Amino acid sequence: MLKAILFDLDGTLAHTDPIHFQVWQSLLAPHGMTVDQKFYDCFISGRLNPDIVRDLLPTFSVRQGRIFSSDKEARFRQMAADHLQRMPGLTDFLSHIEQQGYATALVTNAPRSNAEFMLSTLALEGVFHPVIIADDLPKGKPDPLPYQTALDQLGLQPDEALVFEDSPTGVQAATAAEIPTIGITSSHSDATLCQLGAMFTIADFTDSRLLTYGLQPVIR
Repeated sequence: MLKAILFDLDGTLAHTDPIHFQVWQSLLAPHGMTVDQKFYDCFISGRLNPDIVRDLLPTFSVRQGRIFSSDKEARFRQMAADHLQRMPGLTDFLSHIEQQGYATALVTNAPRSNAEFMLSTLALEGVFHPVIIADDLPKGKPDPLPYQTALDQLGLQPDEALVFEDSPTGVQAATAAEIPTIGITSSHSDATLCQLGAMFTIADFTDSRLLTYGLQPVIR
């Protein structure tokens, strides 16, 4: 029986990819890289910053990589401060699942500073328990560990949870953890997410199918 809903953050609770895209464009241009949509989808979207920097800027030292990543996220927060909005339908959907008695958790590859900033800006502080930050773990998405950690902390089996994810790495992580997953096409296509294991996809939380997907009251 379904008992918990697990959410990704970027691209799932808010459509942040356009902001990240602009920041990466500006930061990688001086290094001779042109970031178009194909480049972004292949090398950046949904990945951890250390992995991105290691692959794209291999001459950087660990310290240089940390400084670069910190600057990137600071620029993101500055740009997002006036533009961040909840994904359409999210407010009503969260209210619905709260009324039905489901637990909710957040599982993200975003740095803790970004996660805290976004939850505060979106007025979602205290909504998700637990909040799993991949940087706190030995491995992030696409490894299943972040989602397995959420299940462990909730005391649940994979078939007792449902995941919402927008990125290929996120869908891979959730499905590798054997959790049923619904894709959100804010950043990637239906075909891409379904090929990686999403059951089906939605554009946002206004999709009427969500209210019929086994979201019945939890019996305690």
